[in-house]
Amino acid sequence: MMDLDGIDPLHVQLAAVLRKRIDDGTYPPRSKLPSISELCEESGLANTTVQKALTILKDEGRVRGVKGRGTFVLPQDESE
Repeated sequence: MMDLDGIDPLHVQLAAVLRKRIDDGTYPPRSKLPSISELCEESGLANTTVQKALTILKDEGRVRGVKGRGTFVLPQDESE
């Protein structure tokens, strides 16, 4: 999943993996992403690295965090 020797930082690589999953429908609009702890376990990355990846997707308008509920995929018409 992650290329530990790659040129891109790990949080950028994880953001790309999650972006691809959103684009291919693995995580459809309005669906909840796996929790940070689940993403840490799956990727083998630290909590802060996963949070940085999610911040990238939030800044792109692809996901939104809901306090106490998780991170959800935004429909494209709501991301603009």
